[in-house]
Amino acid sequence: MYEVLGQMVALIACGVFWRVKQPFGLAVDIVRRSLTGLVYVILLPALVLMVLWEAPLDVSVIKIALVAGTAIFVSLGAAIAVYRWLGTPAFMAGALVLASAFPNATYLGLPVLESTLGEWARSVAIQYDLFACTPILLSLGVWLASRYGGQEREEHALIALLKVPPLWAAVIALALNLGEVPMPKMLHDWLQMLGGAVVPLMLIALGMGLCWTSFKLKQLPLMLPAFLIQLLLMPLYAWWAGGMLGIEERVLAAVVLEAAMPSMILGMVLCDRYNLDTKLYVTVVTLSTLLSLITLPLWFAAVS
Repeated sequence: MYEVLGQMVALIACGVFWRVKQPFGLAVDIVRRSLTGLVYVILLPALVLMVLWEAPLDVSVIKIALVAGTAIFVSLGAAIAVYRWLGTPAFMAGALVLASAFPNATYLGLPVLESTLGEWARSVAIQYDLFACTPILLSLGVWLASRYGGQEREEHALIALLKVPPLWAAVIALALNLGEVPMPKMLHDWLQMLGGAVVPLMLIALGMGLCWTSFKLKQLPLMLPAFLIQLLLMPLYAWWAGGMLGIEERVLAAVVLEAAMPSMILGMVLCDRYNLDTKLYVTVVTLSTLLSLITLPLWFAAVS
């Protein structure tokens, strides 16, 4: 696990290096958006199509989505209650609530699961994200962000979901899988070539998104509940819920690791759009990612 994390940290460090040095005068935010756009529109859909087309489909798909979805709801409820009790200003509370409940299931979760558990675990990461995290983020997550930011939603949740290329790839892959349509070898090799670029580019883009310049020591007590909810409560609940549903042992390990991921970077887009505290959100993402380098091996050892 530590060797795998070391390799991923090296790739994240490449992104951090670019953020600091900005080679050739290329602004880091522009490069990061270009990389994530390429992954989001072309490379990740190719990987999703290949993995879910060939993945064994059984009742575990429903169980994974159920555990992931309820884990998000539990974390959202806990974060809302904590920051309401603390009397946190709405624009800060909204950012912290989002950071507490939505894990980095794909951009970090997918490479962690693939590297530690094997290629079979990629389907768990994809199912966890596309069948729970993404739909909830683009519906309830957007609604919460608009409420905390005091703004109206710009579009219906269903319209937002229809604009997610990996979700379309998942629907097509499931249809082909259930229809028992064989995948042509040439198509498989092409999709594998495209999908192979997803992990390194996602990790480099993750490094580009990390930022410590906005860190304020006095805000650390305010961020602590978000860390505890995201890195402790969510995986603990997923472990319990997965066990209650009878999820297979190795799949349960993958689900718990997904739940133990740090805060997702995509949430800062919602913070920008709905006038939440983006700097605070980015700080939580950065620190939770650093803390996950300690907590993820512990969760891996526990579920193994």
